Amino acid sequence: MKMIPVLICALLSLTVAESDLDKLYPELEHSRTIYVTENGPQLSVAAEQMKVVSRRGGNATLPCKIRMDQSMTPSRKMRIKWTKMTSDYLKEVDVFVAMDYHKRSYGSFHGRVHLQSSSPMDASLVITEITLEDYGRYKCEVIDGLEDGTVVVSLDLEGVVFPYYPRLGRYNLNFYDAERACRDQDAVVASFDQLYDAWRGKLDWCNAGWLSDGSVQYPITNPREPCGGKNIAPGVRNYGLRDKDKNHYDVFCFTSHYKGRFYYLIHPSKLTYDEAVQACQKDGAQIAKVGQMYAAWKLLGFDRCDAGWLADGSVRYPISNPRRRCSPTEAAVRFSGFPDKKHKLYGVYCFKGQH
Repeated sequence: MKMIPVLICALLSLTVAESDLDKLYPELEHSRTIYVTENGPQLSVAAEQMKVVSRRGGNATLPCKIRMDQSMTPSRKMRIKWTKMTSDYLKEVDVFVAMDYHKRSYGSFHGRVHLQSSSPMDASLVITEITLEDYGRYKCEVIDGLEDGTVVVSLDLEGVVFPYYPRLGRYNLNFYDAERACRDQDAVVASFDQLYDAWRGKLDWCNAGWLSDGSVQYPITNPREPCGGKNIAPGVRNYGLRDKDKNHYDVFCFTSHYKGRFYYLIHPSKLTYDEAVQACQKDGAQIAKVGQMYAAWKLLGFDRCDAGWLADGSVRYPISNPRRRCSPTEAAVRFSGFPDKKHKLYGVYCFKGQH
């Protein structure tokens, strides 16, 4: 492939011979030259799939293959860099960088990421022990001299979105409170894409909640007057971006598979909240969290018609098989509110983690 120098600050025809340029501009002999190739870039990167689906605790390989012109060979200074794109798309978080024998992983990815390196042209990233926070979009960038290429791959997680508000009641969480509330329930604040997928799966919820990008939205499958109007098409209603400190709403949380066992504790009597906590501890477990119940219900088909205490002081029960007296019309996690913790009216759901 013929490469022709184009001088900076001068528009010259690509048909001018190099020797003619030397004669015309001898004083620019040592000036910087940019090489423009007649047939486009010599290096590019591509991914055979733009979305990879995994689960919490699992592994995933984000594809990134290097393509080079036959006239090029990879140099020892070729740099491969993976970054994670944030929800505002303006900031990127460093994940992994490799150049020759030098390799480095960053932050929460340290020790959990490496290149697949099935060939010199394979820049695919392997992520192990996936966390809920790993969900998102990743950019693979390859730089070799003046040549570079990028591709973006999404990592999706199998999981479930659930609306949440604490004992304080509805519309009591600013964005940072919402983040803590989800984290306390073994979850993270859901993204718009996760909420949209849940809406497509028939999630219908009339209370507005925070999403991970700082927007406030809610999913409606059955349009009605109190929820934006009954004459408006079904969809995800959007309040737009809100002040993360001053504005207060509920939150939509997202959780995925867990390592451990979620179960209803068989006990001879009903329990107060404190007795429920102690009963799980005596069984070598902890009182279960809301996110663990949703994950067991949605991902494992857990079904139990007994109302039980959970860690946040709420009482719920998961129904996968609708039947009379147990959520007769739909599969759902039924919510009995936040009762007085001293009432001996309920059982308890426990969770034993695996380490």
